[in-house]
Amino acid sequence: MKIKLLLLEDDLTLSETVVDYFEEQGFDVVAAYDGDEANELIYEQKFDLFLLDVNVPTMNGFELLKQLRKEGNKTPAIFITSLNSMDSLEEGFESGCDDYIRKPFELKELLLRVQTIIKREYSQKQELLDITDNVKFNTKTNELIKDEKIVPLNLKELKLLKFFLQNSDELLVHERIFENVWDYDEEPSDNSLRTYIKNLRKILGKDKIVSLKKLGYRFNSK
Repeated sequence: MKIKLLLLEDDLTLSETVVDYFEEQGFDVVAAYDGDEANELIYEQKFDLFLLDVNVPTMNGFELLKQLRKEGNKTPAIFITSLNSMDSLEEGFESGCDDYIRKPFELKELLLRVQTIIKREYSQKQELLDITDNVKFNTKTNELIKDEKIVPLNLKELKLLKFFLQNSDELLVHERIFENVWDYDEEPSDNSLRTYIKNLRKILGKDKIVSLKKLGYRFNSK
C-alpha cells in the first residue's frame, strides 16, 4: 500500500514539482492550495503524513496543525516554509509538527525527512498490540494503554496479561498458568489467580478473559 501524503502549498510550481517527485518515488500525494481546502481533505481522507507550508491563504499552516492536534489528530507533519526566525521555528514545533524544513530545499532532503518519520511511525505501530478498540499493549515497554493513558499493573498482572496475549484463543488450564506466571518459590492459588483476572477484566472488559468451569481460562483475541 502506498504512503499517502497531503501537501499544502500555494506556490503552484513548487507544489507540482513536489507532487511529481514524490509520486516518482512511489508515494500517493494529494495537493491543497489553501488551509481550508487542506482541512476539508483531511476530514474526507486518511493521510500518513502532512507536508504543510505556513504562509497560505485562508488558514495558515500553524493554525491548521494546532486545530488538528486539538481535535486529536496525531498524523505526523513537516512544515515547509521560508520563515527562518527562531520565533517561527518555536511556533512550528509548539503547534505540533514533527520536523521543519526551510525553503529553498533539496527534494532529496525532504524525501529523507519523510522516510525517517514514516519509518518511526511504522516502528511504533509494530510495537503496539491492539487488545480492544481503546486498549493497546506496548510490547517494547510492557505498558498497557487505555484511552491513550498508561494503566498501572502490578508485576503479576503484567506477567499474566503477557501470557494471555502470547496464547490467545487457547484453553489455558490453571496448572499451565501457575507454571508460567508464578515463580518457583511462590505458592500459587486459585483465589489469587481469580483476583488478578478480575483486575484485568476491569480494564479490558469482562468478555476478553473467559472462564471455562473446572478447566481454565481463554483469552479472546477478537
